[in-house]
Amino acid sequence: MAESLADRKRRARRILDGLARMYPGARIELESSTPLELLVATILSAQCTDQRVNQVTAGLFPKYRTARDWAAIPPERLEREIHSTGFFRAKAKSIRGMARALVERHGGEVPRTLDELTRLPGVGRKTANVVLGNAFGIPALAVDTHVTRVSEASHLLIWHGRRTCQARAPKCPECGVRALCPWPGKTRPASSKPAATGDAERGRKV
Repeated sequence: MAESLADRKRRARRILDGLARMYPGARIELESSTPLELLVATILSAQCTDQRVNQVTAGLFPKYRTARDWAAIPPERLEREIHSTGFFRAKAKSIRGMARALVERHGGEVPRTLDELTRLPGVGRKTANVVLGNAFGIPALAVDTHVTRVSEASHLLIWHGRRTCQARAPKCPECGVRALCPWPGKTRPASSKPAATGDAERGRKV
């Protein structure tokens, strides 16, 4: 019998409650102290780990404090400084373009609306929502790769996707919400027969 919408909502609420118990300290893992720093860090985080971004920005943020500072960095220098985050040329172009736009359109301040943020060079909906939700406390859904895989929520699902429900090797025996998971291919001992790929993929959809 198909699960009703009401049952799905109840299960989703129980899953979120369980995840909150598993990850009581769930929060954004990019380190920043201002909306501008978070905006720069989020641009750098594309196809890069938060840990690597934090290592790079630890040396950048004390030097570049305003949008004018970021806009004035020669592209070659910025590319060298962010090289280890990958896609450094595109990221340097985005950061400098974003900073110039902040100076020209917003007096150097990071705007507080999705429409204004996504009009900045290099800023898409995910980046804008990260800034809105974490810098300004405005309700927003940042769809990280782990959120896309697991469902649609925020830091609880990101932490769960990174720490437990990993794509290639999910740690189902350690999962605090395993009993509520509809995926039939939950990790079993090596002697157990794994579920067929097609069934597993269909079962992942909540």
